[in-house]
Amino acid sequence: MSTQQGKPLGTLQHGQRSSARDNRRVAFATIIGTTIEWYDFFIYANAAGLVFAKLFFEPAGADIGILISFASVGLSFLFRPLGAFLAGHFGDRLGRRAMLVITLIMMGAATTLIGVLPTFETAGVVAPILLLLLRILQGISAGGEWGGAVLMAVEHAPRGKRGLFGAFPQLGVPLGMLLASGVLALMSGVVSPGAAFVQWGWRIPFLLSFVLIVVGFMVRRSVEESPVFEEISQKKQQTRTPVVELFRKHWLLVIIAALVFAGNNAAGYMTTGGYILSYAANPAGLAMDRTEVLLAVTGSAALWFIFTLVSGYLADSIGRKKTYLIGYGCLIVTVFPLFWLVNTGNIWALFLGLALFTVGLGLTYGPQAALYSELFPASIRFSGVAISYALGAIIGGAFAPMIATALVQATGTTASVSLYLLIVALVSTAAVLVIRERKGIDLGINNQAEQEVGATVFDRRRADSANSPTEPANV
Repeated sequence: MSTQQGKPLGTLQHGQRSSARDNRRVAFATIIGTTIEWYDFFIYANAAGLVFAKLFFEPAGADIGILISFASVGLSFLFRPLGAFLAGHFGDRLGRRAMLVITLIMMGAATTLIGVLPTFETAGVVAPILLLLLRILQGISAGGEWGGAVLMAVEHAPRGKRGLFGAFPQLGVPLGMLLASGVLALMSGVVSPGAAFVQWGWRIPFLLSFVLIVVGFMVRRSVEESPVFEEISQKKQQTRTPVVELFRKHWLLVIIAALVFAGNNAAGYMTTGGYILSYAANPAGLAMDRTEVLLAVTGSAALWFIFTLVSGYLADSIGRKKTYLIGYGCLIVTVFPLFWLVNTGNIWALFLGLALFTVGLGLTYGPQAALYSELFPASIRFSGVAISYALGAIIGGAFAPMIATALVQATGTTASVSLYLLIVALVSTAAVLVIRERKGIDLGINNQAEQEVGATVFDRRRADSANSPTEPANV
């Protein structure tokens, strides 16, 4: 029998024999790595809402400049599928861990280089072109990173804790947002207030990425490969063209899974994409104090972290679907109150609106890793989760800040933004309803027959093999 460190792979894939130390290492590595990745990503999104319109797109004018700046945030999403396709292909053939290291280095290098870019004033049109090229690299990296991180977490997970372990890489998003907005608040309010922030202070958070990338590289290199992939590799059952196989057999499932994520991503990018930050702090919006708004966003990120962690426990206790439906219900009832509170111009009301909003954000993000991992067969799982996530990000969050800005400019009211978020959340709720709960299904390559069928309520097929049972109900 194939083994890894003396442990049978057939049992290790469920995490029964993984030591508590191994579990802690995997959890720590997935949280640290994704936090660094998303810190890099959100630093750009926040800077786009605060200073990039002036520094890189000023000749376009204030209104068009901010639209272009937010469009550059969305540009990276268009390249996420490329990152997902590449990482999915090589992740299903060569392993999860290698992709995690490569994407981390790519993201960190792009972010650090943004910190030394010349502005339009000094380099002319070359400056925004270089900015957009580096943003594209960030998009390719983000598209490939998520799938590997969640599979390392879920496929290493102990029995009955896939929801919780799958929530660990998800925690990197609010932590990355908290770190990004916190560092920007420090630079804006303490280190380089006022004009100094626009002149040079915004660069420091980008340059800090170099230090973080070294830490992330060391942590991720210390984690062993996913035991599920180890078994696939040793049995030489890698799929030659996993992306082709994915779309040949599971194209509809990819679309449904992408729609499940779209509502969360559209809502999340009201904060992480910098829209509310820009709307509240810019003179053309509510003209609130920039540092205070950054601190409010930082506080909401801490709450988002808490509810994401809670959702991991809920996903293991009541199921992935129920947790999702509760979360989307919370988002639906808060999309209008969010902007009612923001529009008061009071910083505490703004924070309250963001705090209420993060309940639904957390509950619709934490279960995603476990849900996605249980939808797709082992041999093409990396491709399935990565591409579904990337497509969901395009449908939901890619241009959400730009759409919101355009809607307010066209209608003169944020009610149009709330209506837009409501529609996307309802579509995602419908997608969740057609997904079948697969909590506890055996994720190993030996159970591929069962994994191939029955992921949606429309698919009533069952595995032909009688010896591919699911795990016990308590898993």
